[in-house]
Amino acid sequence: MFFRRPAEVLSLMKVIHTPDELPAGRRKACLAIGVFDGVHLGHQQIIRQTVADARQHDALAVVVTFDRHPSAIVAPDRVPPQIYSRSQKLRAVESLGVDALLEITFDAAFSQKSGAEFVRGMLGGFGAIHSICVGADFVFGCRRSGNVALLHTLGAELGFQVHGMSQLALDGQTVSSTRIREAIRNGRLDAAGQMLGRPYAICGQIVAGDKIGRQLGFPTANLAVDHLVLPPHGVYVACARPAGRLYRVALNIGLRPTVASAQPVLRVEAHLLDFNGDLYGTELEVEISAKLRDETRFASVAELQAQIARDVAAARQWV
Repeated sequence: MFFRRPAEVLSLMKVIHTPDELPAGRRKACLAIGVFDGVHLGHQQIIRQTVADARQHDALAVVVTFDRHPSAIVAPDRVPPQIYSRSQKLRAVESLGVDALLEITFDAAFSQKSGAEFVRGMLGGFGAIHSICVGADFVFGCRRSGNVALLHTLGAELGFQVHGMSQLALDGQTVSSTRIREAIRNGRLDAAGQMLGRPYAICGQIVAGDKIGRQLGFPTANLAVDHLVLPPHGVYVACARPAGRLYRVALNIGLRPTVASAQPVLRVEAHLLDFNGDLYGTELEVEISAKLRDETRFASVAELQAQIARDVAAARQWV
């Protein structure tokens, strides 16, 4: 993905942690600020407005976000599970044509900054800001001291424009990360995909398992999915593209009740049909198409093995 400018050619989005990591002699910046979990349709309109501003005014389009959900610091007992892994979020943002993503470390010290301090810090870091775009209900800073009204006040003082984008509605309801999480938990994955603007997918690093799937004749890739919201337990037909090649997948999400364990652990296990290779240590994104069945406790491992064979056959036939 390339974006041509009169003076330079930038390929791919640059991920930075401080504004001074941008090239020397940079132009003004147009900023989109938010958590952007899921990069759903509402987030996309904010980012697209920022990109449009940047193209019109020969500026850099920069998404400003955080390395964790702010609640992890300010309200750790109320941290919502994430819709996307970090890499999914970065890819989704990059696909919208931004030049850079500033990922701020949201720690205890940062959480004490007021909304005004945060904005003035952005101005000092970037040097010149043409515009800031946020959702109309976006709040930020210690004790939620920053909002769109504050941005307008500071914009008039410091010389930048402000876009407070209205919430986007789908099927008569507001598109939000909260609503998407609810849809995923309830198994309404088509609805989640509609609000995301792309098919729902789970993404995680492949970690070592106990190799029970291999013993049953159906080796699986075990995804690390800590802190992600997940669909209901069960078996799903899905697809994945390791190394760019498409594979059908029989995906199991659950506690494996047939396999005896004193402390059952939630697992997301992907059996890639006709795949022969080593995925350990790599990241796999699995796009879910449909649910085949609920999680079931079988009377024996042999019954489980027979059912897995039927699941794999169903996944192979899925159009």
